[in-house]
Amino acid sequence: MKCEKCGYESEENKKFREAYLCQVCRQFAPSENLQDYLNEKVDSKALESFRRFSKANISGMKEKFKQGNIMSRAAYGYKIVNKELVPDEEKKILVQGIFQDFLNQDASLNALAKKYGFSVNGLKKILKNFTYLGKVKFSGGILQGKHQPIISSELFNKVQNKLEDKS
Repeated sequence: MKCEKCGYESEENKKFREAYLCQVCRQFAPSENLQDYLNEKVDSKALESFRRFSKANISGMKEKFKQGNIMSRAAYGYKIVNKELVPDEEKKILVQGIFQDFLNQDASLNALAKKYGFSVNGLKKILKNFTYLGKVKFSGGILQGKHQPIISSELFNKVQNKLEDKS
């Protein structure tokens, strides 16, 4: 298949919504206005360094993910000790408080964000983060991580339902 953005031909090109895209072009594809993105053609040779870099790193990252290892920096409420994700006891209590307050109070996201010293988007990232369930997320997949959860799945699911109702 030929990438409709850059023209790169590969068996690994996949359908992304209504267009076939290579791995690099898929990573940069916007969630809206895909046709505008496709109309701005790019030479596939210009993306070669991205292709080499992503192939070299993606297999190692997939293996890390399959093993349940952390994929990026530590989420708020955790710290990295000997390459392992462990709860930061002080911040763990704050994260639990954020989840409880959001679920049990009628406060706005703005008010809660101010209370805890976060932006509204930062607060939303915390409330939606699967890391707090002991899970790791990578490339659209979610697996059980090696780290200890700091939020129960029941509390997390109730918060997700409330977030969905608010939007």
